[in-house]
This record gives sequence, C-alpha cells and structure tokens, in this order.
Amino acid sequence: MAQKPLTPGSKARNTSLNLENQLVGGRYQVLKAIGSGSFGDIYQGLSLKDGTDVAIKVETADAKYPQLMYEAKVYEQLAESPGFPALLHFGCEKNYNAMVIELLGSSLEELFNLCKRRFSLKTVLMLVDQLLLRLECVHEHGFIHRDIKPDNFLMGLGKHSNKLFLIDFGLSKRYKDSGTEQHIPYRKDRNLTGTVRYASINAQQGVEQSRRDDMESLGYCMMYFNLGKLPWQGVTAANKKQKYERILEKKNSVSIEELCKGFPAEFALYMKYVRNLRFKEPPDHVYVRQLFRILFRSLGHQYDYIYDWTQLHSQEKERLRRDREREKEHDHHRMCDRVAYHGRDRDRPRDRDMRRTSTQYVMPHSYRRMSSKYDRDWIGDGALSKRK
Repeated sequence: MAQKPLTPGSKARNTSLNLENQLVGGRYQVLKAIGSGSFGDIYQGLSLKDGTDVAIKVETADAKYPQLMYEAKVYEQLAESPGFPALLHFGCEKNYNAMVIELLGSSLEELFNLCKRRFSLKTVLMLVDQLLLRLECVHEHGFIHRDIKPDNFLMGLGKHSNKLFLIDFGLSKRYKDSGTEQHIPYRKDRNLTGTVRYASINAQQGVEQSRRDDMESLGYCMMYFNLGKLPWQGVTAANKKQKYERILEKKNSVSIEELCKGFPAEFALYMKYVRNLRFKEPPDHVYVRQLFRILFRSLGHQYDYIYDWTQLHSQEKERLRRDREREKEHDHHRMCDRVAYHGRDRDRPRDRDMRRTSTQYVMPHSYRRMSSKYDRDWIGDGALSKRK
C-alpha cells in the first residue's frame, strides 16, 4: 500500500479529506495530516480521555476498494502480539471511515535516510531479528502481509522506542481458511499486489502469493539496508508495464551471489532458502532467525539496541541542550543589560538638571564660587564687573 509513514514529526501533506480539529468517535480530536496515499489519509490526533497521541487513518465512505474495516479486523487478531500497534477505535463517520491506532515513531525508510542511506551490519542484524519475529507472528495468525517494505516497519515511541512495529495490513490476505486450515490454491493469473521494488519474482510473474513471498521481500529489505540501493532501482521505461518487466528481468539476471557479494554468507543462505520454498511450504522461522543470531554473536556484538540512529539522536539532544543553555545565557545577559539600563535611567533627571543653562538653574556650590569672584549685583545690565 502506497501509504506514507506514521510519524509525529512529518510535515503535513495534501489530503483528500480536511478533518483538522474534527472529532472522531467522539473521543479523538484530529490535529494535523501526517500522511496520504492511494487508499486514504493519516492524521495525528489526540485522545480526549487521557491526552495520548494517536494516529487516525481514514478513507472516504464511497471508496472503490474499502480496506479500513478489514485492516482493523487484522489488528484485532494481532492485538495480543508484540510489535503491532494497538487498535483503539474503528467507526463510520458522516462521509468517511476512521480507524484509530497508537501513534508510532519513524519508519525504517526515514531512519535509513537519516543515516545517509547505509546501516551498519550490527544495526541490520538487530533489525533482522525483529523483522523475522513480526513476520512469523503474522504467518502464525494465518495472514500474509503482501507489502513488506521499509516504509511499513516503524519504531515505537517512549518506552517502546527500541521496538519494531509492522503496520499497514490493507493488502494483507488469509493464506489459509480460519476454520478448515486449508491453504489457498496455487494460481498463476494474478496482478501484482504490493511494491515492485521488494516484490518476489513469483509475485511479479503473476503467481498467487504465499508465505514464501513475504520472506523473499524481507530478504530484499535486508540487502537494501546493506547496499544502500537494490540493483533494479533506477530502471526507467516508457510506461509502468515496461518498467515492471525490466525490473523483473534485472531480478532474474542478478544472481544471489552477486546480490549479496561482500556481506556475510548468511544473507546469501537466507535468499537461497526462501527462493527455494514451495508454494504451501511453511518457512522455518526458527532456522532463519538462528542463522542471523549466531552470526551476530560470532561478530562479538551485543543486543544493546543501540542502533545507528541512536547516536544521531543523542547528538541531536546534546545540540538542543547546548542551544537551550546558550539561550539561557543570552537571556541572563539581556536581563543584566536591562537592569543596568534602568539604573542609568534613574540618574537621568539629575543629568538633565546639570545640562541646564545658568539662567535656568545654578547649583549652590557654583553660585558660591561665582560670588567670590564677582559682585553680587552682577545681574544689573547683564554685564559682569570685576570687584576692585
């Protein structure tokens, strides 16, 4: 789903609905737009009950392909699992449907840009562990996500700032019947669902998606973080259809060894494993997770959750602290200058008196000095006569 990430610091974007300051569900006030996409808009809101920040996702009531109610039901089923935003409300308003979930932090795509589009191996491996856990949880609940990409993984806020969340289930689908547990049938007449950059080869070839496709998309996300860009990024064509065909050609032509060159062998092992999965075969989540956990320990890293952006955030906080201290110092100097100015101002009446002419005012001691030199009748005709 081409939806922008849920971030509190994002700039407001153009939205199809102008809902600022409106009330949703009688309890949530819309504050500002923070995202928009082909399936609706996202706003930052405020809970009037406890004052917490929330994210409000809306779609028009006459949407051609309504998805919000389905997405809310998916969140309901994932409610007890860590790494998914809590569903707070879903309802139909006058001309739109609205879903309220907890507000999350920056997406991995945003953090990737913050880190100049390169993550260290330590950060990638710490993320991979959580990425795999989230995907395993989705699959265990009988769903496939079908739009695995960095934009749909967000870090939490506050005490959850080290936790990775998976969002945007508008394109997700059940891969097995909830009652019979029967797997969906294999088909090869499907249009692509998801984002072409991270889509599996089978998905681009029109094959019905299953768990293996989520796993392959996750592998492309890993290599995207390692490389900075995937080999098929930047492909151009006359139209969308031709562009997708060229991207597929590139994906098929780039070998796994070439894609993962220069990085630990575990990444190539992972890609080979997921590409060889059969349509209905359940991925061995424990195996792939252990694959990367062993690599992480062999490199001597610690699961301290200090990501590449953690240091940048610390530096930014320190910069803001210094700025505040400088501002306080400037305020102190301005206050001192103001006090000194008022002190001088109190002395000004006397200064003005001192500047007056002799015909306006004469200080007593000056008069005495003049009396000793000149006659007391010096004001006669305006002339001063010397005493003899």
